[in-house]
Amino acid sequence: MSSILVVGSGLGGLLAAVRAADAGHRVVLVTKSVLPESNTRYAQGGIAAALFRDDSVDAHMLDTLRAGAGLCDLAAVRVLCAEGPARVRDLIRFGVDFDRDESGVARGLEAAHSRSRVVHAGGDATGAVIEAALVATVRRRAAIEVREHTMLVDLNVDATGAVRGVRVLGPNGVQLALSADAVILATGGAGALYTHTTNPSVATGDGVAAAWRAGASVTDLEFYQFHPTALAVPGTPLVSEAVRGEGAVLRNHSGERFMLAEHPDAELAPRDVVARAIARQMELQGGAPVLLDATALGRTLLETRFPTITAACRVAGLDWAVDPIPVAPAAHYWMGGVATDAWARTSLPGLYAVGETARTGAHGANRLASNSLLEAAVFADRAVRALGQPWPASAAAPSDTATRSTHLSSPRVERRELQQLLWDFAGVHRSGVGLVHAAGALDEWAAPPATSRSVAALEDRNLLDLARLLVSAALAREESRGAHYRSDFADTRPELAHSRSHSRHRTTRHPELVPAKEAIAC
Repeated sequence: MSSILVVGSGLGGLLAAVRAADAGHRVVLVTKSVLPESNTRYAQGGIAAALFRDDSVDAHMLDTLRAGAGLCDLAAVRVLCAEGPARVRDLIRFGVDFDRDESGVARGLEAAHSRSRVVHAGGDATGAVIEAALVATVRRRAAIEVREHTMLVDLNVDATGAVRGVRVLGPNGVQLALSADAVILATGGAGALYTHTTNPSVATGDGVAAAWRAGASVTDLEFYQFHPTALAVPGTPLVSEAVRGEGAVLRNHSGERFMLAEHPDAELAPRDVVARAIARQMELQGGAPVLLDATALGRTLLETRFPTITAACRVAGLDWAVDPIPVAPAAHYWMGGVATDAWARTSLPGLYAVGETARTGAHGANRLASNSLLEAAVFADRAVRALGQPWPASAAAPSDTATRSTHLSSPRVERRELQQLLWDFAGVHRSGVGLVHAAGALDEWAAPPATSRSVAALEDRNLLDLARLLVSAALAREESRGAHYRSDFADTRPELAHSRSHSRHRTTRHPELVPAKEAIAC
């Protein structure tokens, strides 16, 4: 029996904790907020899996590879799609009540899928239903100790380079060390890097930043997915891709369907295509959002299939059964993250990463819709199955790299300025000139100290590290691919169909780009 520390309480963290406890391990689960708060809770569309007779693992793989724009890891995609159906059935056994229709489990169609395979719960509340079921399951496991309001600060690494625990900031404002035989990072993404995001405020990339500072390899950080349709009101609530799957269309201020001229699949084109097309229309409209027209779907379907979105519209004073609603892109999901193998193992022995924290290679340069919850479930399960196994030699800690430093007199980073900087220069549209400007501005800021007793200050420290890494990666990729679009390199370059990793020595401060060790283009 081993002691396992799980950091994060979304689908990946909760499932890993349950699996580890059921396997006989002692588990401590720490989460920065309350147990149910995570990106998972806000997921709307559902989970994509080859569960139906008219579908297949091969078809799901092909759709995933196409969306990934030539940068997927084929082995990871195969694992994701082949093991996905079993993990969905596990969720059902843990109490997730997926929506049903006359044929059995209901399913929907989303962009870039060749067939309907997305199962959902609560209409458009899939993430909330999953989160509630797994939280209840965790609370029933006596072997799981839950520590809420406990934030990851850094990883504790021994002289051999192995991770032996973490340092956290407890609810009383005191930092303390927690030891463990293995650490599973499941802290989610970093939507807080941007002014506009569909993520909750807790999504500050804590696990990715801590892993990088400890010396772990992080990969594909230039690929941040912007969801095409966030409601253009304060709070930017998500408007699920499933709405367009049901038949809603996008219109400009003149009422024209502009996606017909952008892609053969129109509104159901891959997310990066739709997001860029919307951004171009907004530029032509002086920055005004475009309109999502779902009026043809009818009030009954909208209110029963999409109750969460209907409620968000009502709060904003909108009636989407009568009028088109304003939408715009928003930061949604990071394809990059801590580099892992097919068993969720990172480059540091003893450290696993799952969910949006990890870069498994399954998403490539552009995640296929509704593959995110699936990836969290599949690789959380595999991480627990790998516990206690010998660490592969290929996952040795990365070599030291030279880094830059800033002046000690640098001003403290301001979060809102950082978010606007990345939105303007490292968002949906990018250019070399803009990225160089962003890099220079980021270098002028200093991070709060690691000893801080403030959650917000420690989050700002993480966001500054990650912003520098993202901008560095975007500058290095001199092409446009998937979610990464540069106006000065607008074409995709076949010779660049490989991933790049960042790594650093634990005593240095800033990122340096090095070649990826295990990236496989497909």
